Amino acid sequence: MNQRIEKLRQQSLMAVNRMSVERARLVTEFYKSIEGSDYSVPETRALVFKYILENKSLCINDGELIVGERGPEPKATPTYPEVSLHSLDDLEVLDQREKVSFKVDNETRQLYDSTIIPFWKGKSNRDKLMSRMTPEWLESYKAGIFTEFQEQRAPGHTVLGDKIYHKGIKDIINDIHLKRTELQEASEAGQQDLLDELSAMEIAANAIMIYAQRNADYLLELANAEKDAIRKQELVEMAQVCQNVPANAPQTFHEALQYYWFVHIGVITEVNPWDSFNPGRLDQHLYPFYVKDIEQGRLTKERAKELLMSFWVKFNNQPAPPKNGITAKESNTYTDFALINLGGVKPDGTDAVNELSFLILDVIEEMRLLQPSSMVQISKENPDAFIQRTLQITKTGFGQPSYFNTDAIVQELVNQGKDIVDARNGGASGCVESGAFGTEAYWLTGYFNIPKILELTLHNGVDPKSGKLLGLETGSLATLDTYDKLLSAFNKQLNYFLDIKIEGNRRIESLIMKELPVPFLSLFVEDCIGNAKDYNAGGARYNTSYIQGVGLGSITDALTAIQYHVYDQKNISLEEMVKATDLNFKGYEELRYNLVFETPKFGNDDAYADANAVRVFEMYYESINGKSNSRGGTFRVNLLPTTCHVYFGQVMQASTDGRKDEEPLSEGISPVQGADKNGPTAVVNSMLKIDHTRTGGTLLNQKFLPQFFDTKEGIVKLTHLIRTYFNQLGHHIQFNVVDADVLRDAQKHPEKYQDLIVRVAGYSDYFNDLTLELQEEIIKRTAQCDM
Repeated sequence: MNQRIEKLRQQSLMAVNRMSVERARLVTEFYKSIEGSDYSVPETRALVFKYILENKSLCINDGELIVGERGPEPKATPTYPEVSLHSLDDLEVLDQREKVSFKVDNETRQLYDSTIIPFWKGKSNRDKLMSRMTPEWLESYKAGIFTEFQEQRAPGHTVLGDKIYHKGIKDIINDIHLKRTELQEASEAGQQDLLDELSAMEIAANAIMIYAQRNADYLLELANAEKDAIRKQELVEMAQVCQNVPANAPQTFHEALQYYWFVHIGVITEVNPWDSFNPGRLDQHLYPFYVKDIEQGRLTKERAKELLMSFWVKFNNQPAPPKNGITAKESNTYTDFALINLGGVKPDGTDAVNELSFLILDVIEEMRLLQPSSMVQISKENPDAFIQRTLQITKTGFGQPSYFNTDAIVQELVNQGKDIVDARNGGASGCVESGAFGTEAYWLTGYFNIPKILELTLHNGVDPKSGKLLGLETGSLATLDTYDKLLSAFNKQLNYFLDIKIEGNRRIESLIMKELPVPFLSLFVEDCIGNAKDYNAGGARYNTSYIQGVGLGSITDALTAIQYHVYDQKNISLEEMVKATDLNFKGYEELRYNLVFETPKFGNDDAYADANAVRVFEMYYESINGKSNSRGGTFRVNLLPTTCHVYFGQVMQASTDGRKDEEPLSEGISPVQGADKNGPTAVVNSMLKIDHTRTGGTLLNQKFLPQFFDTKEGIVKLTHLIRTYFNQLGHHIQFNVVDADVLRDAQKHPEKYQDLIVRVAGYSDYFNDLTLELQEEIIKRTAQCDM
């Protein structure tokens, strides 16, 4: 890392996260100015996008090589009142939040109070969404049975394909013109809606060129004032880059990076997608430019690395937009979940690892930034050297990169009906979610609290936390006199609440299709232009809606405890076991000991326990998979929590696996914290009993003590573990490499550990920024020291 990059990196690390009111002010100004006009909704959204890019502050940081910030300065984060409106109370919470605050100045408070809240109250997408939900949906949502991502954010999880590396914006506009001519000649029913969408796309396309030219002009202004000859020449060259891209297809490595970054800024300025837009398979997209530039003498390996490091800083300057309501109080990260994919296979199925893959790993290791997050795609075609180089980064305790199975991802996507080439060009985004990059609109709809369904089943549909009848009356405990009857009742409740969730999401999708088009994002996802339909309205080649199941380990152990003690060993009645959980095991300490220590547990390659994981997975899968969404696609399943397993535990009383009242659930598909006693091989054997290829992603966390990596033998063993898991089509695995004693000391002396990073779920974060509950949950995960 040279002096320039060290300075940019330090600036990013030291920048204060704050709320910027600029975008909210511009959006409000624009909507006020067009009141009474007859623009179509897509054209209105394109015009407001253009207004923002014409008027937003420009920020070019001293010494940087890639330009463009979402806000007026690094970590100044805009808000999106048309999507989700912050209250004055929200602003206070965000400003004063102990762990992950966004500073809010008086100008922002005053503008929200006087202008933004009065204009947008009742008009935001969140307000409209919540007004359309059924009473059953609202009660389930409040009870923590599920969450809803679009309640706070716009749809996201979109990953760029290779389109921008072959086409400039002028080429894309030409495609729009050709489609418009085709439609006008055909004169079909519904033509005007299609033409309006194409018009909106063209407005948005021109807007990003305006923004790039503004940056080019500003760079020339800075160059004219610059005294240092070397920096002056850099600024002139950067201006030339901005004049060429994105208007034209990139010709150089530098232009390819800058083109992507302009698109990234455009997408996250248009709306606040969940999760952030990202470039996906960066080593594949950039490699032809890298090779050509080096061969023609325009680029050295060192300069390529410097450009990539500058690019990395840009991601770290963009924290996730602040939440509102209860989520503002609970949100524990600034991470925007942009995930760089490395490795994998080429469209023909051969090894895609190249020299740039290894260079980017060097960048990840040296930069050690939370953003962007990174992963490696591992196929049978890839060399072990690629895994072992990545493990050298893992052993430093950084929590990046994570490990994904390309062969499983390809199979998952093909199973969903996707073309094999589109599948091979895909990967994972956000935490672990599979998608066909550049061709798919795959929305995450929210988390589903599977263990809560058992709690409701055991109380005949009543939520014991609130005393409300929320579910079906599937039978009193006395009627559940066989394990099969209990499973049947559980399955009925599961289907009931998932049907509520799915119907709610259909309504939400219909609302967003009509009210919140994204004409700029639609430019870059196939086949939106060809269909003359918006990304948010089913225009993409594939349109998937995922529901994220949470707590597989917890529900497995809870069911296993009932099966083992009530129905097989018959050493306690179901009524008595439920009474113990109602009392948080007060007076039932011996029973809790037996539930925790004398009961088969998921994650130990124990057939008795693992069978329940398979049963729950099959029920969950059958309740969701293949059901139609509102965008011409289908609902699918994945299994991950981010940090929602902590929240879901807080809305539950004690459970039959011995977990106490309000303690976190298990995360991802991982075993319950501390329950896996037979080592990592047993863990992966348990995980492989579910069919990962029928999901869109599963998340497995493993924790290793640092000394495991002291010898080359440890690296080799872990390589074999990854290969074994992936050869049997496990989807994902990631590692925390840290000693529990270190984490305990960090709790006591946070000032000594300001740069301590841990793997949380599908992302890494600073340990000091996590809530106490989340810190404790990570500490309790079993640490492996032998295989």
